[in-house]
Amino acid sequence: MTGNHSAPAVLMKGIVKNFPDVAANQGINFRVLTGEVHSLLGENGAGKTTLMKILSGFYQPDEGEIFVHGVRVSLRSPRDALDHGIGMIHQHFQLVGNFTVAENIALAVPGAVRLNTAQLENTVDRLSERFGLAIDSRARVWELSVGEQQRVEILRMLYRRVSVLIMDEPTAVLAPREIERLFSVMRRMKEEGRSIIFITHKLEEVLEISDYITVLRRGKVMSTVRPDKVKGQDGFISTELARMMVGREVILEVGKESRKTERTLLEVEDLHVTGDRGEQAVKGVSFSVKAGEIFAVLGVAGNGQRELVEALVGLRKMEQGRVLLNGADIREHLEAVAYIPEDRTERGSASDMALSENLALTRRRAFSTGPLMNWKAIEKEAQALIEAYRIAAPTPKMRAGQLSGGNLQKLILAREFSREPLLLIAEQPTRGLDIGATEEVWRALLRRRDKGGILLVSGDLKEVLSLADRILVLFRGRIMDIVSCEDEAGLERIGPLMAGLRGQP
Repeated sequence: MTGNHSAPAVLMKGIVKNFPDVAANQGINFRVLTGEVHSLLGENGAGKTTLMKILSGFYQPDEGEIFVHGVRVSLRSPRDALDHGIGMIHQHFQLVGNFTVAENIALAVPGAVRLNTAQLENTVDRLSERFGLAIDSRARVWELSVGEQQRVEILRMLYRRVSVLIMDEPTAVLAPREIERLFSVMRRMKEEGRSIIFITHKLEEVLEISDYITVLRRGKVMSTVRPDKVKGQDGFISTELARMMVGREVILEVGKESRKTERTLLEVEDLHVTGDRGEQAVKGVSFSVKAGEIFAVLGVAGNGQRELVEALVGLRKMEQGRVLLNGADIREHLEAVAYIPEDRTERGSASDMALSENLALTRRRAFSTGPLMNWKAIEKEAQALIEAYRIAAPTPKMRAGQLSGGNLQKLILAREFSREPLLLIAEQPTRGLDIGATEEVWRALLRRRDKGGILLVSGDLKEVLSLADRILVLFRGRIMDIVSCEDEAGLERIGPLMAGLRGQP
């Protein structure tokens, strides 16, 4: 396409998008300059994802115009967007595990092509070296870490020569060192004149990498500012940025009190679990969770956390070892275990069912008399939970699939917290939540530990340090160490431990 490259890389004017019961975008104006990182912030349901799905061709606006390098465009599909140099990397990667890196990148090329494997691999290797992506074009995707898979997604977009790259929560599954490497790649792309739209809830990262920040709230633009305007004198985030996002002051300091508790609630002994490909995903893991504590399992995604949790909640076979809850086999007492799964759409909820029905899924005994369900009581309880957890829904009859990702997560949290379980297993409980909702969930988890024990599985170091009493670092299915949060020397080693290094930082 031709265009005026002195014009903004992207200009969206008066964008309106409505869904049943939800006005997602209400006359949004959004501009991205050539060669900049522009961060898009907002609370859950603010309209960020909808706006970016319009820009990437997944949705069409009800009203408004889009200009790319000064040329008005109509983006009717993701392929239209790619043809205009706009690509989006989603939170859930769209890769074929059994294909090589080069073969996955070839899938990004439209139309029937005759694959010259050697030429393709050479091209991919050159791109990888040019942008510092450090990836082997011949490796199969299933062999790669999550951070490496993300680099494959970036390479796919570079291979398609995108000039505007949308990145949706790209740091959510990365270790601190991988985040540093990603930011280095983003800066290299900037230097070559590419524009990046960065969607995240991590305000510290926004201040580090952004040239401009646009804040959305309730489908409208609240402000567009430079990072230096929202930094305090000490370099940390001013409360103004959080206030623009959620309409109130938010400081993610939840005042965790240290706990001394002796009674063992959960005991895991020499647990071995097999993964989906027949590999040993959990290798001789042993630990205990005390009553009244938050015990965290920390690690980058893909290091055995999912298989560990699935074995604990009865979704995957234990090949060896035993798990005891209050001294008895956990498989005989799963009704006392509440589970917040990592996958909120496939495992945590039923998208075609109403919110009230979803909230009753794991509490059917509480609302039934024989085969009959008390729907009046379910509706009343659902309305109370919607209000208590600030779920953005006009009615309990709304379908779960109509909620934003963050509000769907709050729906699942509300359901599982309301069960009053003996043990709560929370897998990535705040992934995708805005700063205000994250604060609410953290406080709820701290209140919850008074009534039992919590096994928190997270890749977010700040979350774990803010909540946990003890931290188990998991790497490739093995325990690297278990660290008390009162052990300052041990805490300094956590970053290297997440990367598989046992030595000092």
